[in-house]
Amino acid sequence: MAGLDTAPAAEAESEVPERELTMIEAINDALDVMLARDPDVVLLGEDIGYFGGVFRCTAGLQEKHGKTRVFDTPISENGIIGVAVGMGAYGLRPVPEIQFADYIYPGLDQIVSEAARLRYRSAAEYIAPMTIRSPFGGGIFGGQTHSQSPEAIFTHICGLKTVVPSTPYDAKGLLIAAIEDNDPVIFFEPKRIYNGPFDGYYDRPTKSWKGQPGAMVPEGHYTVPLGKARIARAGEALTVLAYGTMVHVAAGVAQEKGVDAEIIDLRTLLPLDIETVEKSVQKTGKCLIVHEATRTSGFGAELSALVTERCFYHLEAPVERVTGFDTPYPHSLEWSYFPGPIRVGEAMDRLLNE
Repeated sequence: MAGLDTAPAAEAESEVPERELTMIEAINDALDVMLARDPDVVLLGEDIGYFGGVFRCTAGLQEKHGKTRVFDTPISENGIIGVAVGMGAYGLRPVPEIQFADYIYPGLDQIVSEAARLRYRSAAEYIAPMTIRSPFGGGIFGGQTHSQSPEAIFTHICGLKTVVPSTPYDAKGLLIAAIEDNDPVIFFEPKRIYNGPFDGYYDRPTKSWKGQPGAMVPEGHYTVPLGKARIARAGEALTVLAYGTMVHVAAGVAQEKGVDAEIIDLRTLLPLDIETVEKSVQKTGKCLIVHEATRTSGFGAELSALVTERCFYHLEAPVERVTGFDTPYPHSLEWSYFPGPIRVGEAMDRLLNE
């Protein structure tokens, strides 16, 4: 998509060989790199071994690295996370997969009460260096039990880091950084842009932006630092805060309407790069927040509070939010539920006309 950067210029210009990958392929590549690089890295989850995962993110990894490094588990999210916590305390770096984010709730007690607290409870004698991968969000007509976006729950928990990539380049670099991190990381993968075109569906499954031919991803090991946002599109008229699929939706609307919007891809929700957000909003004076999750108590509410607290005297209009609706996730009306071009465009118009 024209005007939408996919990698930092300095890194993009390196002489490291690159390949054009989808997000699924980039995630698979990151896991492959870390399995080969660190003997303490292990993958576990439902159907991730022989089958390669529901979305094929772990395809071929068991065959390449062996059944002790990549293995299937029973259908027990509480058990998967509990085992991973123990592995981390023992010195391994487990990467458990929860098949859909909607299924993560049975493991919530282990995540909140054990993984997030272990470093603090033991005065850093034990840690839980685990990365919990899970596809999240809509886009596949999965209905209420395969489409949820529960990121706000985890950003509320002290001791966790929460990451949402929006490009294959970032997916690989952020995942490697998460696996190497000594704290537990929730790594949500937006399934709507899993297979491409990588720049995301703009309106409906049959209509997508074709301006970006693909995502070039460096081979081998590299990291994208946790806690650092990316300016996906520079602009002066207003600031858009987004993550995951919504980065591409917002960029598509700005391109179509000719709006000089600065779009910030948060990448890491916790820790949040509030400095980049603050600098942009102080420059533009206007802020639009876009996310797919429900509105009430969504992460956008925290972003709105932070922007208001830090940039109040620079704001020329109230902070706007465009989100999913406060309803159970619909099946047949999925593409109306998404913050799409109409609602995002109307919000941009309101801010520009204030």
